[in-house]
Amino acid sequence: MNRPSKARLERLRRAFPPGRRVRLVRMEDAQAPPAGTCGTVRCVDDLGSIHIAWDTGGSLAALDGEDVVERLDKRVNDDFGNA
Repeated sequence: MNRPSKARLERLRRAFPPGRRVRLVRMEDAQAPPAGTCGTVRCVDDLGSIHIAWDTGGSLAALDGEDVVERLDKRVNDDFGNA
């Protein structure tokens, strides 16, 4: 996996701040929750992976350029960031 540019990281972090609610559209991983599962963004790391606490209880990152998550309008205050 190539490192994203600084500009790409900034865009991802603005689009997916901690507390942002998301819904899984597609993830090619045997451990992935089912499509349609919602979760809360924990952070975007330096590789552009979006770390998500899934409502099903798991925690798995969505990989930039490989997996697809959609943003939901709602943001929440939680243990891993301020909205």
